[in-house]
Amino acid sequence: MTLSFQSLDELDEVSRQLIAEAGPTRVWLFMGEMGAGKTTLIKALCRAVGVVSVVQSPTFGLVNEYTTQTGEPVYHFDCYRLRNEAEALDIGLEEYFDSGQYCFVEWPERIEALWPVSYYQLELVADPDGKRTVTTITRH
Repeated sequence: MTLSFQSLDELDEVSRQLIAEAGPTRVWLFMGEMGAGKTTLIKALCRAVGVVSVVQSPTFGLVNEYTTQTGEPVYHFDCYRLRNEAEALDIGLEEYFDSGQYCFVEWPERIEALWPVSYYQLELVADPDGKRTVTTITRH
């Protein structure tokens, strides 16, 4: 699927469409250049799944845990600063992936050998005029 949006007002609808397409897949891999809108999209997705916590980039902590209205955790990873895959293993990445909870992963290309068998991959591209395009791939 390919979706485009120009305004932040469109993100809630884009999020609903992505959640519907992903179905039961809980590990989401967000690809895209710096500034493409990965964190902004993840904030909208967190709203859509009922997160009540403040959502922000976990750049320095590597993983943030948010809580939904029903008390379920949602995990948000930023792998940009990882030096190697061993660091991801040290924080228990595989256990998070196996938890059955939403795991939103920015910069997953840095940990490609650790990707689970089933995942939902999103490629975000920002045009010079501010339009964002999201292309998805589901792997089961």
